[in-house]
Amino acid sequence: MHTRLLPLLIVLMAAVLLALGIPLAVSVAAAQQQKVVVDRIDDTAFFAALAQFVTAPPSGSRRTDPDERLETLSRELDSYYKVYGIRVGVFYANDAAMAHAPADWYLPREGEVRNAFDEALLSRRSDDPEQVWPWQRHRLVVASPVIRDGDVVAVVVTDSPTGQMRSRILSGWLVIIAGETAAMLLAVGAALRLTGWVLRPVRVLDATTHDIATGRLKSRVAAAGGPPELRRLARSFNEMADNVEAVLEQQRAFVADASHQLRNPLSALLLRIELLALELPEGNEEIASVQTEGKRLAQVLDDLLDLALAEHAEADLSLTDIGALTAERVAAWAPTAEARGVRLVGDCPPTTAWADPVTLSSALDAVIDNAVKFTPKDERVEVTVASNGDTSTIVVADGGPGLTDEELTRVGDRFWRSSRHQNVKGSGLGLSITRALLAAAGGSIAYGRHEPHGLKVTVTLPRTGPTA
Repeated sequence: MHTRLLPLLIVLMAAVLLALGIPLAVSVAAAQQQKVVVDRIDDTAFFAALAQFVTAPPSGSRRTDPDERLETLSRELDSYYKVYGIRVGVFYANDAAMAHAPADWYLPREGEVRNAFDEALLSRRSDDPEQVWPWQRHRLVVASPVIRDGDVVAVVVTDSPTGQMRSRILSGWLVIIAGETAAMLLAVGAALRLTGWVLRPVRVLDATTHDIATGRLKSRVAAAGGPPELRRLARSFNEMADNVEAVLEQQRAFVADASHQLRNPLSALLLRIELLALELPEGNEEIASVQTEGKRLAQVLDDLLDLALAEHAEADLSLTDIGALTAERVAAWAPTAEARGVRLVGDCPPTTAWADPVTLSSALDAVIDNAVKFTPKDERVEVTVASNGDTSTIVVADGGPGLTDEELTRVGDRFWRSSRHQNVKGSGLGLSITRALLAAAGGSIAYGRHEPHGLKVTVTLPRTGPTA
């Protein structure tokens, strides 16, 4: 969720910054160009006033030689061009030049300068030029009419380079980009803090849910931090976990109590049957059948009690040499396997993992017993211990008939037994007890095929210590 929420927030903030930055950049460019255009308008108005005296001195003034005014105008235009590098000229309505700088610049027949000149001849100031961007090399053209007695007699035209203006626009944009970048970095930092604040309770809730799903029913969510909705969710989750734990505890207590309470009358019943058998002829089949079923029922009750205790037990984890422990269990089951004509072999190098030695021993006993029970005579059962990164494994592979794909999905369920093995002694709870014991110790059990035939049971244990 963090990898999806954080990019979404970053994209939204980037869109907001762009929505603010782009108009600001356009405004900066327009302001810089408007400033240049206003300066050019002032300059053309000044030159138009000088040109007006050349064409017709104002009434009442002392008459001077017109050539002096023309020379004055020419000097001003030359000085203006040399200082600012802006081409400027005063042209009559018939395109003849009154004065211009540089000396080789004349009024063109077409283009932007001609359009501005034609507009000014109509006694209108030329239209504002199009916006110039930093990557363009356009020039700014401004024209102002020279009016005498209400008539336009000439036009002042300036043709300005835009290099400095584009540099100033670019400088303004760099400032905006720097500000946007700083704002984006701050926004990313704020987004990281925000997503961490929002998702921290979610991560805690996820971890607690995983703990409860793996059998650690005492796990609870600390309802602190995060938005109010998530704090309410944490409290509701804790209430739900309390109720689930209470219901499961009642179920376990009922199974344990029922199994315990039924054992006493069943034991008394079996004793009475044995006493009754002494009064009947030896080899009575009905009495033998009743005794067999009674012993089977007693075994089921014992397994139910073991399952209830296994699901309720708290594991005492420690760093254990599971290689040595497995070798010990293989040696303990070797006589039983030999009596059945089955070869039980083990490859148990020293390997450590976090486990409860007592529960692991019980789990291994159930798995090895199951493998020996279903393996035909002259076949073998192999027990292998290995480590792989953060986990250690104990693999028990037998040479029995194995299970189908459908049966592999059900193996380990309570009271389930394959239809092909109904005649084999057992209650169908052994592997369920094993799974409960391993789950309490932080381990797991998996089932698969053992080629060319048989069942492979893999017990996985963590090599890293438990977290608080």
